[in-house]
Amino acid sequence: MPKKQSLISKIKRSLVGVQRSPLDRTVFHNLSLIAFFAWVGLGADGLSSSCYGPEEAFLALGSHHALSLFLALATALTVFVISSSYSQIIELFPSGGGGYLVASKLLSPTMGMVSGCALLIDYVLTIAISVASGTDAIFSFLPGGLHVYKLEFAVFGILFLTTLNLRGVKESVTFLVPVFLAFLATHIVVIVYALTSHGSSLPTVIVSSGAELARTRSDLGFWGLAFLLMRAYSLGAGTYTGIEAVSNGLPILREPKVKTGKTTMRYMAISLSLTVAGLMIAYLLYGVTAVPGKTLNAVLVESMTAGWGAPGRVFWLVTLVSEALLLFVAAQAGFLDGPRVLANMALDRWFPTKFASLSDRLVTEKGIFLMGGAALLTVMLSKGSVKFLVVLYSINVFITFCLSQAGMVRHWINSRAPGRKRKLLINGIGFTLCFFILVSVTVLKFHDGGWITILITGSLVVLAVYIKKHYLQTLRHLRRLNDLLESVASSAGPLPAPPPYDPKAKTAVILVNGYNGLGLHTLFNVIRLFGNEFRNFVFVQVGVVDAGNFKGAEEVDNLTVQIQKDVDRYVEFMHRQGRYAEGLSYVGVEVIEEIEKIGPEIRRRHPNAVFFGGQLVFPKESVFNRWLHNYTVFAMQQRFYQDGIPFVILPIRVDENIARI
Repeated sequence: MPKKQSLISKIKRSLVGVQRSPLDRTVFHNLSLIAFFAWVGLGADGLSSSCYGPEEAFLALGSHHALSLFLALATALTVFVISSSYSQIIELFPSGGGGYLVASKLLSPTMGMVSGCALLIDYVLTIAISVASGTDAIFSFLPGGLHVYKLEFAVFGILFLTTLNLRGVKESVTFLVPVFLAFLATHIVVIVYALTSHGSSLPTVIVSSGAELARTRSDLGFWGLAFLLMRAYSLGAGTYTGIEAVSNGLPILREPKVKTGKTTMRYMAISLSLTVAGLMIAYLLYGVTAVPGKTLNAVLVESMTAGWGAPGRVFWLVTLVSEALLLFVAAQAGFLDGPRVLANMALDRWFPTKFASLSDRLVTEKGIFLMGGAALLTVMLSKGSVKFLVVLYSINVFITFCLSQAGMVRHWINSRAPGRKRKLLINGIGFTLCFFILVSVTVLKFHDGGWITILITGSLVVLAVYIKKHYLQTLRHLRRLNDLLESVASSAGPLPAPPPYDPKAKTAVILVNGYNGLGLHTLFNVIRLFGNEFRNFVFVQVGVVDAGNFKGAEEVDNLTVQIQKDVDRYVEFMHRQGRYAEGLSYVGVEVIEEIEKIGPEIRRRHPNAVFFGGQLVFPKESVFNRWLHNYTVFAMQQRFYQDGIPFVILPIRVDENIARI
């Protein structure tokens, strides 16, 4: 009889939805995103930067606003260069991974780890600054007396988005489509109207821009002019954040992934470059200047709609509300890609392997919680200050940009593929631009708080190195255990006929996680401790579907075949010992839940069954060990005890000296 759901389980189901099965062959198609939805979910981060990126660059010119025409062209060109560079990354790495995988494969695993750490901090800041900026924009329409609740609203916004993402990728993106389309529609109207209504002024603006260029050079000299333009160009670097999101998010795109990814990247590049350049030119056409308490976009739209009457006021309100809400949508890039980067790094043992696990909604739940929690802490510590968060924001993404482009440059130099010179040129230009922006932003923002980002990223790098070192040491322990496999293989003879099942004899149900030394040690400990008390043996293995193998129905099929082979080898070994044995294999996302489901059925077939699980015991136990390693058997034992099912944990101690092998 199925168990009744607890109140907590019912609340969870109402919030995040019903379970999904990784064995459902339609689930990959149903969860994946077509190019349009990917543009919404992954492109909103880049497009939302038009709410603050052009303004930062425009204001950095000071009184030389006429020069923003050149800045607009340079910004649009940079967007296309970086996008083209990442399109080549999509082609070369169709399984996704973005900056982390590119740097790991083409430079070194350590460089990949640095890139991944920078990306993780960047995605946390993406969530924090997007929600904080959106909160500021929303409260700018509300009475001043309500502003004391801004921080609480930002906290609620992060909690809401965290819950939304726990439901799944498509659900979180579909919900936000209307906001994205409203932003796109209103800003197309703003840019087109500005160009058409002031089209006759455009030649004058071009001429005045040229005159301003000559005048500024005369006043400041060539290097003074160059510094002014480069400073403004660098301070607008927030415009380019989010472009890498598509290459990181390839696993969630619809097949064919490369085509969908490149189409999404094209949508993002065109929409971002036209929006940013269009807004900066509109600033010039309308002579927009800074107004305290208002964004330049707000001033622009207000000036544009001044003579429209009531409809103009409505359009102004809709435009600015869509900007505010799009900033919340932009936080999706952090929730979609941050946990995925974390999962990839966990699979490579830079971070705890638990971050690669999936929830029953087939999302990286622990990663989503971590990203949401870290963003929540960031917002609370900064008190939701957008001015402070912007300082922290741009540095990390350009660390990843530089490492990715450097890796691609190295690849094309060593490659003999057709068209490599053209591709080398694209990635070479991309690296040069990204490196220049990284150095400039770091220098310009270092004393304003940029050092905090570098310190946090550096600390995360040190933590990742320590975790990796621990896992490598553990791997040496496990290799010593696996020496037993060779002994078992060398003693194998002809396979005898399976002995008959004795229903009256006791049955040892042994939980294994592959045909390995840990499983064999658990089996031998059962035989050593209990002798011939158990005549029947049942080997149970649950193949865990995680971020590493949840890439398509074929991957899940391969996992199913492999775990059955594993349990069959245990069965074959016991048959050679003259004992009855059978193997049961299952596939799921959570070992405890799957075992709990099948436990009663095994007990029905084997009334005298006792469950056994092996647990690796380290020479020095610590909280750090428990955080990094799987202690599933203890939780399983507690669940089984509650149902009155005997469950025995057999400790498998590893000698301290093994670490030096």
